[in-house]
Amino acid sequence: MAYNYNDNFYNANKASQLQFSEMNNTTQYYDQNTTYQVPNQNYNQAWGQQQYFYPSQNDTFKPQSGDFMQNNEFQGTDFDNEPPLLEELGINFDHIFRKTKCVLNPLAQPHESIIHDEDLAGPLVFCIAYGFSLLLMGKIHFGYIYGITALGCVSMYALLNLMSEKGVNAMCIGSTLGYCLLPMVFLSFLSSFFTMKSYAGLMISIFFILWCSLSSSKLFVNALNMSNQQLLVLYPCFLLYGIFALLNVF
Repeated sequence: MAYNYNDNFYNANKASQLQFSEMNNTTQYYDQNTTYQVPNQNYNQAWGQQQYFYPSQNDTFKPQSGDFMQNNEFQGTDFDNEPPLLEELGINFDHIFRKTKCVLNPLAQPHESIIHDEDLAGPLVFCIAYGFSLLLMGKIHFGYIYGITALGCVSMYALLNLMSEKGVNAMCIGSTLGYCLLPMVFLSFLSSFFTMKSYAGLMISIFFILWCSLSSSKLFVNALNMSNQQLLVLYPCFLLYGIFALLNVF
């Protein structure tokens, strides 16, 4: 690539460039249509000004040993065998499907791998779905949903750690309570078509509350090895999901 100077720059700097060439014993050509070669030095000590020279079209860039592409931190990295992005984020669709299936069938024995599952992707989706289902009835209760969920997780965390010897973390409680909210989503969609303030509607609401409570209590009992204590865990779960059902009825 050739870089040409305009007339003003050429006339003003020709003398200084000639003197610079004589001091450093370099051969330079100063015609306007000529390409300038890079000298060994780029500082004019006589005139106290820094001179800039541009490479010719034949000059090529040769990477040195210190270039970033030859840095050791880029060597040995196996990008092909890296785990998928969803796995790094902790989202496992197989666990979500199996735990959802376990919630839909509370009478079945849950698999051991999903008892201590701490996945929060499914509960978040179910909470948002429950909020949107309430929008079909003109109810904007997203704040109530998240507030009741947070209060229920804290209460169940304190209660279960007092009742069990094994103990349980808050992530497992939040995951279980969130997954068991799925029947409430079905109840909310039914409430958009049928009124729940009648006698039949109250019976249907109680059925869905028992469904959620039975699923969550069974998961807690199996996770904490609390034999013969499911009824004690069922009662606080029934109160919690009863509050969610009241958002549909009233």
